[in-house]
Amino acid sequence: MGAPAEVRELATDLQFPEGPVVMPDGSVLVVEIRRGTLTRVTDGKVDVVAELGGGPNGAAIGPDGACYVANNGGFLWSDLEGMLIPFDLKTMSNQPADFSGGWIDRVDLSSGQHQVLYKECDGFEFRGPNDLVFDTDGGFYFTDFGKSRAHDTDRGGLYYGRADGSSVVQVARGLLGPNGCGLSLGGHRVYVAESYTGRLLAWDVTGPGKVASPMATVVEATKGHFDSMAVEAGGNVIVAAIGEGLCVVDPNGGHDYVALPDRFTTNVCFGGDDLKTAYVTLSGTGRLVALDWPRAGLKLAF
Repeated sequence: MGAPAEVRELATDLQFPEGPVVMPDGSVLVVEIRRGTLTRVTDGKVDVVAELGGGPNGAAIGPDGACYVANNGGFLWSDLEGMLIPFDLKTMSNQPADFSGGWIDRVDLSSGQHQVLYKECDGFEFRGPNDLVFDTDGGFYFTDFGKSRAHDTDRGGLYYGRADGSSVVQVARGLLGPNGCGLSLGGHRVYVAESYTGRLLAWDVTGPGKVASPMATVVEATKGHFDSMAVEAGGNVIVAAIGEGLCVVDPNGGHDYVALPDRFTTNVCFGGDDLKTAYVTLSGTGRLVALDWPRAGLKLAF
């Protein structure tokens, strides 16, 4: 890994941005976890689309044109060498005293109105929904990262919900900090990045919200910590790697890093006419940046 990649700064002073989504007009939606908002960046101008509260953590456009947001319910926060980080440094806990669960929101982008679609599955209240991705059937996979406390940590899960709020099912459980999720070309594989282990996991998809086995395949295991992800058209999975930048994972195994100027590089998406521009959230320093990417990203379902 060489010198950090050359980036173009699109927005600054964001409050731990995540979940970038490039819109058809060229603007970029991000969530600001600390601020509790869905925010739009347009030619350097920053506007709040919706006040969501809690901790909006990931975003995706659904089949109805609305934005769906995974909300972790809120974090504790600390300052680390001038960077904002989402946990208490003394206890290594991220669960606030007033925490009451996380949820999935649907946001009308024209009005900013939002509604909670899901707060639980089969009686289990979500502990920290983190990221989501839509399939071509119009449903979405999402991760529940869970929360950590001074002496214990939740085991997380992967879920599948319908966009109309009619049903949500658990796909896999017992995961160690499931964070980013993505789909392969054709939607035949669903990927999840585990934060605590630095592993990229995969399940073979047999139908909407159905996988061949609840046991995951380990695509790659690294020595670091993973955050959210995007997928290239050619199959590579690009995972934000805490402390490293972006991790380029070959779906057949093997990985390499692209350095970026923020220890808390948290998410990436692709945009531009050829999908060869990577939009990245540098959350520790509160920035949204763009950089040229050598390969095209995979076009999303919606």
